Amino acid sequence: HVQLVESGGESVQGAGPLRLSCVNSGGVYRSYCMGWFRQAPGTEREGVAAIGRDGNTRYSDSVKGRFTISKDNAKSTLYLQMNSLKPEDTAMYFCAADPTTVRCRPDYGGFAFWGQRTQVTVS
Repeated sequence: HVQLVESGGESVQGAGPLRLSCVNSGGVYRSYCMGWFRQAPGTEREGVAAIGRDGNTRYSDSVKGRFTISKDNAKSTLYLQMNSLKPEDTAMYFCAADPTTVRCRPDYGGFAFWGQRTQVTVS
């Protein structure tokens, strides 16, 4: 049974920083592609970042240079370090996991497993 649980979302003023965490409590293998997504009210879900089993990372243009995705396999935890935050980063943030290896990108729309979300508000 796959369970992904996000935490770390909060309301911040100014540029942050803020770090989101996503704990995998079971069912997601270290070889999986992991990603972060976000969705603001009235908008479609947007892929933010992805990290493959080999540690390769990819980012959307909207966050490149400001956000960093990483993972700690020993802790079964995925992170999203968010710097230079902007009001337009305000959204619900989700982590996701998928067995894919060749399509591990933030624009991959086939992630199989999803967390419950955590809210980030930037003002």
